[in-house]
Amino acid sequence: MREARIRHGLSQERLAIRAGTTQSAISRIEQERGSPTVRTLAELLRLMGEDLVLATSPRDWGIDRTLNQENLRFSPEQRVNRGMDFADFVRENRGVARRGGERSRGREL
Repeated sequence: MREARIRHGLSQERLAIRAGTTQSAISRIEQERGSPTVRTLAELLRLMGEDLVLATSPRDWGIDRTLNQENLRFSPEQRVNRGMDFADFVRENRGVARRGGERSRGREL
């Protein structure tokens, strides 16, 4: 809200007068020391000639859904075995990349 107020060249006091509230109330909102309702924020922005726009978008959970679907083609036993094989691979190769990088600079562990 502060950015919108400054963009419109308004002081906190002038916005407060337009809104019929106090400068300290505007200050608390801008400093996130209060919890104004969406209606209050929308009204304050309307008084500055702007609209509050709320939108939604799907959350990126960082999950490859195609990989999950592909894994579901395996039987439960096959999935467990694949998981165990991967865990073995990780244990066997833990630190290999770090050690390899140090060797390439002439240092051995």
